[in-house]
Amino acid sequence: MAEFSFPKTSRLLNAADYKAVFSDAQFKVSSRHFLVLARTNDRSGSRIGLVIAKKNVALAVQRNRIKRQLRDTFRHSRALLDTLDLVVLARKDADKLDNNQLKDTIESLWQDLHTKMKRAAAKNQGDG
Repeated sequence: MAEFSFPKTSRLLNAADYKAVFSDAQFKVSSRHFLVLARTNDRSGSRIGLVIAKKNVALAVQRNRIKRQLRDTFRHSRALLDTLDLVVLARKDADKLDNNQLKDTIESLWQDLHTKMKRAAAKNQGDG
């Protein structure tokens, strides 16, 4: 069960961490409702930061529900997202998705990100 925990070491904690991802995003994946920016890190695991703006998701209850779903799918998909710093931004109408749609959308984004990482790694090996 501890493998699915969400400790502080799995979160982006300060502005410098967020800025590093925003300024040097190596991977980007998006859907109608979310944008995920990612960059590799030199730590032993992935970290996630969430940006759910009140402008895009007005009700606090909905913002918290979205964050809860994002954290949950991140914890269960950590094996796919090895050594990445991620920032997830919610777009307008993300709160219109029910929990199952939200989970499916997020898992699809994690899968797309994993695919992009594998392609980049294969390309780098081919160049090397």
